Amino acid sequence: MTAEASLLIVDDDRELSQMLNEYLSGEGFRITLVGDGAQAIERLAGETFDLVILDVMLPSLNGFEVLRRLRQTLALPVIMLTARGADVDRIVGLELGADDYLSKPFNPRELVARIRAVLRRLGAREADDSNQPVTVGPLRLDPGTMSAYVEGQAVRLTGTEFRVLEMLMRASGQVQSRELMTERVLGRRLTPYDRSIDTHVSNLRRKLGLGEEPLPEIRSVRGAGYVLTAQSEEAP
Repeated sequence: MTAEASLLIVDDDRELSQMLNEYLSGEGFRITLVGDGAQAIERLAGETFDLVILDVMLPSLNGFEVLRRLRQTLALPVIMLTARGADVDRIVGLELGADDYLSKPFNPRELVARIRAVLRRLGAREADDSNQPVTVGPLRLDPGTMSAYVEGQAVRLTGTEFRVLEMLMRASGQVQSRELMTERVLGRRLTPYDRSIDTHVSNLRRKLGLGEEPLPEIRSVRGAGYVLTAQSEEAP
């Protein structure tokens, strides 16, 4: 899916945008550049892209507001660009539904690796011939349509949130390490202070109401990872 993938880059730094345009075009991507949040919303409403690279600091609408509006209608993958050391920006971006983040300044080769990892995960999902629905109690996932249901009611999840939940549901009752979840869901190795998986799990708990009767619960297992278990079961 990475060949000829269409990317929307939203950043008001013209020098950086032009550099990314040249570099990513050379890697086989089709690039569209916009310099402010309002223009990004307009382009997303009228055109189709495979992935969005979204800076936090933007004129007219900041990156968080763009992401918030995008997530109301689209599950399009988004990689946020944040200031180095801005932990709050990364957490807020993930909570709003970003699939990944990269701190400025960054090596463009790392950005390419992140883009390909996200698109590879989507491509693997589309090519997977075992997309059978999975059910745990009142939770049901349909990988074929990327749909999630709680007691029959549809719940909107981002692509990354969906994959986290699917991994936990398919291994219901078994602890999944944060290292393994990071590798399988985010396509990279877990690094110190990386709390991306924790944030996605927190989003799932909030969106799905997990832990409330009669729903299952995603439990944290200190030093081990996470496990999806029926609320009535004993903690591992």
